[in-house]
Formats: sequence, C-alpha cells, structure tokens
Amino acid sequence: MWRTACYLLLLILATPAAAFTDGPPIRIGVLSHRGSEATLKNWSPTADYLSKTVPGRRFEIIPLDFAEVEPAVKFSDVDFILVNPGIYVNLEVRYRVSRIATLNNRAGYVSHNVFGGVIFTRRDRADIKRITDLKGKRFMAVDQTSLGGFQMAWGELQRVGIDPYKDFSSIQFGGIHDDVVQAVLRGDVDAGTVRTDILERMDKAKLIDLRDFKVVGPRQHPEFFFQHSTSLYPEWPFSKVQHTPNELAQRVAVALLNMPPQHPAADAGSYAGWTVPLDYQPVHDLFRELKLPPYQATGRFTLEDAVKKYWYWLVVGIAFILSMAFMTTWVFRLNRQLAKSNLHLEQHYELILNSVADGIYGVDLKGNSTFVNRAMEQITGWRADELIGANQHQVLHHTKTDGSPFPKQECPVYATYMDSTPRFVDDDIFWKKNGASFPVEYASSPIKDYKGNTVGSVVVFRDISERKKAEEEARQHQLDLAHVARLSTLGEMASGIAHELNQPLTAIATNAQASIRMIEGGSSNPDRLVDTLERIGSQAERAGEIIRHLRQLVRKEQPELSRVNINDVVNEVVVLLKPEARKANVTIRLELDAEIGEVLAQHVQIDQVILNLARNAIEAMSENTKTPRALVIKTARTDNGNVAVTVADTGPGLSAQVKDQVFDPFVTTKPNGMGLGLSISQSIIEAHKGQLYLDSVEGYGAVFRFLLPMNRGDSDSDV
Repeated sequence: MWRTACYLLLLILATPAAAFTDGPPIRIGVLSHRGSEATLKNWSPTADYLSKTVPGRRFEIIPLDFAEVEPAVKFSDVDFILVNPGIYVNLEVRYRVSRIATLNNRAGYVSHNVFGGVIFTRRDRADIKRITDLKGKRFMAVDQTSLGGFQMAWGELQRVGIDPYKDFSSIQFGGIHDDVVQAVLRGDVDAGTVRTDILERMDKAKLIDLRDFKVVGPRQHPEFFFQHSTSLYPEWPFSKVQHTPNELAQRVAVALLNMPPQHPAADAGSYAGWTVPLDYQPVHDLFRELKLPPYQATGRFTLEDAVKKYWYWLVVGIAFILSMAFMTTWVFRLNRQLAKSNLHLEQHYELILNSVADGIYGVDLKGNSTFVNRAMEQITGWRADELIGANQHQVLHHTKTDGSPFPKQECPVYATYMDSTPRFVDDDIFWKKNGASFPVEYASSPIKDYKGNTVGSVVVFRDISERKKAEEEARQHQLDLAHVARLSTLGEMASGIAHELNQPLTAIATNAQASIRMIEGGSSNPDRLVDTLERIGSQAERAGEIIRHLRQLVRKEQPELSRVNINDVVNEVVVLLKPEARKANVTIRLELDAEIGEVLAQHVQIDQVILNLARNAIEAMSENTKTPRALVIKTARTDNGNVAVTVADTGPGLSAQVKDQVFDPFVTTKPNGMGLGLSISQSIIEAHKGQLYLDSVEGYGAVFRFLLPMNRGDSDSDV
C-alpha cells in the first residue's frame, strides 16, 4: 500500500499545472446526513480551499440526501463524491467509484479516521439498560443506507438476536441525524441510533443537553473518545467518479493530503485534514453479514467447502490462533495487572487531591479547567461539573478589587502556561459562585507532558480572609497601643507642660491688669498700651501652640498618609520638650537641613517617635554629672533618597547587653518604665517602610537614627 501511495505521489508531483484549464465548476456531491444547510456551511470552505489550491478550477458543494446519491453518480451529475463507507462500497462495485483520500475527523485536540454508531435512549428510561432490552420497543434510525446511522447498529442488534424489521414494535427512519435525536428526546420513540460524534456536536451547539441521554451497550476504545455502541469502521472516503480525469483526481488528492489539520476549511467542517485511503474491508464484511448490497445474492458457503478449499491455510490458521491465544492470555494478564495499578494510582491521586485543604485546579492551554479538588468546590461554591471545561479566568478571576475588568493577558495563571514560568501571588481576589469575592494567595505552576512541552498549569490557592482580618486587628491593636503610649508619655510630661502653660497665662493676666489700670488712670500714652496688648497676644499664641501640639498627640490618628516636612515635626516636638529639658538642665540643639523636602507619613506617629527618642535621651542624661548635657536633633537627606533623623545625647550610653535587646518589648532601663516606647517606635518606622537603629558606645552617649523613604511605591494602607 505504501509503495502504491508513494508512486501515486510521484505521478502527481510530476503532473504539470498547465495541463488544467478553466472550465465548468467541479461538483462535489456530499451526503447531507444533517440537512442541506449544515452540509453547505460545513463543506463549502473545503470547496473554496480546493479552488485556491488547484489552479484553473472552481469547486462547489452539491448536498445530496440518501436517495439522491446513487442517481447523481449514475448519471454523472457530480465529479467527486463524499459519502459514508456503506454507500461507498456499493458505488465502488456498481459504478467503479474509487477513493483518493480518507477523512480525519476531529475530537477536541485529537484526530481520528474511524467512526462507529451509537444506540441511545433518554436517561430516564430505566427499563432500557442493555441492547437486548430494545426488543419490542419503538426504534428510529437515520436511513436504511446510513452506515453509522443504522447499518452498524443493525449488525450489533443481529448479534444479540434482534431483527430490527421483526422484533421492534415499530421502526422509523428520520432522514437526518438531528431529527432522530430530537425524536428520542421528545419521547416519540423509545430509542434511536446515529453515527458517533452527533450527540457531542449537538451538545456543543446547545441544541441538546448530553446529560439527557444514555448510551445503550457502551463500548470503550483507548484511542477513540466519542460514545459508541458498535465496532469502529473507516471514516468517510473522498472518491472520484468514473468519468472524472485521473489527472484532476491526482491534483485534488495532493491538495487534500497537504491540507493542514488546523486549516480554516478543516475547522469549518470539524475535521482535521485527510489521510491516505484506508482499507474498507471491515465495511464489506459487515455487509456480507447483513446480506446487504452488493452481497445480497451471495450463495451459501459451507464449512466443508472451506475445509476442502483452504485446508492448508486452515492448519496454519489454527497454529497461529493457538500461538495468539497464548500471547493474548499473557497480554491480558499483564493488562489486568496494569489496570489494577492504574486504578490504585488514580484512587491514591484523588485521595491526596481531596485531602488537601487548599483549593487546587488544573488549566489547559485554552484557559479551561481540567480538574478540581473538593476543597475548591467548598471554597468557591462551584460544582466540579460546572468548573471543568469552563474558562477559569472568566469564572474565578474576571474582575479586579476595584471593580474594573481583569484582562486575560494580565492574568498570572494565563502567563504561566504561556511562558512556562511558575508564579506566586500573595494578595489577589477570586470570585465565588454567589458573586462575592474573597482574598487569596496562590501559586501557579506549568504542567508538562512526557516530552517536556507545557500543556497547561496547576493552581493551588488559599482563602486568606481570616489572615487579612487578623492583620487588620493587629494593626488596629498597634494603633491603640501607640495611642496609649502617647497618653502615658504626656502624663509623665504633665507637670512640665502645666508649668510651661502657666507662664504665658500668668503673663497674659498681668499684662491685662496693667492695661486696665492704664485705661482707668486715663493714661494718654497709646504706645505703652499697644505694647502691653502685643505682649498679651504673643503669650496667647505661645500657649495656643502648646495646646495644639498636645491635642494632636492626644487624638487617635487616622490611617491616611500625608506629605509632611520633618523639620516642622521636629520644631513641634521641641515646643513640648522645652519644659522637661530646662528642668533637667539639658540644652537642645537643632541641626536641620533647610532643603530636607517632604515625606509621605502619618504626622502624629512621627511626632511620637521623635518625642519618645528625645525624652529617653533627656532622662538618660540626668545621670551625667560631668560633661555638659546636650540633646542634638539632626535632619538630613541621604544619597539613596531617604530622609535621616538623628537624636543624640551626651549621656552614659547603653551597655552591650541592653543594646542587643533595646527594641524588644518590655525591655527598659528606667525604674518605672513599661519597655514599650522603643518597640512601638520601631514598629511605626517599619510600617512607613523605614528603618530605626541604634549607634551607641557605652560611656559615650547614645545615638538613635531612623530613615524614611522620600518616595513610596506601595499602597497607603501598609501603614
């Protein structure tokens, strides 16, 4: 066969294109088993493909019902014919039609060149489970000459002892496959038969729901995935009629064999190109068994005749059968062991998959879900049958947090199977069946086949709603703790602040009384009165500034960030520190960079950090009796775009032991201290994406420094 095919291809390639000239259209008769409209829609692109591939010729499709096929060939109304193999074998014998290619049908991503018949009934028919249950029932087929739509099923019925023309209560022929399916669905008949893939195509086209049907006498085949009840036979042959020139047939054969599987014409016809002509002997054997034309007049050939004529081959055949029986038994045992192992592995895999608390699902290269575990069903509310086959991005990941659409091209899961790179996303949202979203973290990893090619991705995700809630509660707790610490600090400073407020209030009262006496005494010196009133205003502003700073520190801060100038913050804190510094005989020296710029921060929290560091320095210097007591606060910009704030003192410094633990909670050097000030300060600075650290040598004072970024690319909600 292969030699013949190669020789045919050499002859075809050697045929000059100039041998063909323009003429009438080349007519391709196609069996219209699903109606003329569907036939033209599915096969006209193939005719257009041939028109472009075979120069100088135009091809057109002629839909033919079962009764029109034979007359069209007999009277040369068509040049090529595309029919089922049953009709073909009759045309081959009667009219010398010859096949030039065999159809490769398509099932998802898999192509096949065989097909069968499917006997089916409605799923709710509990009385029909096996083929033998069809006896006495109402039955419908496509046509008496339809191979997949009747003759294959006839063969199966006959093998279990059912004659469709005698043992059914009625038998009808619908003419096209779709009518048979709809008749069974409506209950007009009890069961029916069509060729394989009809039910699946109608389900895909939303004409039926495949779950409404069940297959009677189902068979399994490792390389054929459509539901079927019969043996498999070669697909439809593309054949030339006797009057068609061989040269034209050769060019058409080359064009068909060279058609890519994914060509638009193939897509329109739901097939995957063409292959060399297959062997149609199984169809001849079926027709002999059923005594159908062209074998309806075959005489009886007895066993004695066979033994006399073929005794030598009979002996060889028996020996071959015995050896094959031994090999078959051995292979059967191996297959049974392999099947048990596969079943065990599948059960083990499913057990592991469903025991994981995290949601897990697979995605193919089209973005459709291929498997899900039980946890995913529980988390999302979607059932497995609703998710499998559906586009995961459209179901789970279609919208962002802000409500805007999530483009597929930006989806990390989509990117994973496009570039074969694993990804981990720590904060995103998925959508449940009820329309509610929930926060997730997930990992997306590519799935590869045995050749190393990426065939999809697997996603493992976790609902982090509880973790988000705990983080928010911890954040609120941190804010409350910082607020309590500020109140505690102000409580400790109350005496000094009260004294600081008492001075301007006393000055205001004294100057006010002096002004009253001048007015009552009839003083005619307005300059002295104005000067006294200006002193009252100045002292009032001084008292008001202290009160403003106190109110700012006492209130609970809002989570929003704002642009603040660190120099302004330092000056505000110094106003509150002056009473305590004077009492401790500490000099405050400011070294502020005038070009410091602004940072994005929470004003009150930065106030708290500087106030806490400065008060710690003042208290530490109370033990220093030798050197001058000085508190230095500096601000500066660093080379890497940060703002640095330094608080240094001339106290005794910190010991090595305390230095290692100084930022730990409840660690303090004060007799009555809580040990929370530096821990809270460090948390505040880290929440601002900054850093707080200590630079101290025992006996030489302490230097605390913190850095804040000038520009932050993260969300404000981090603080």
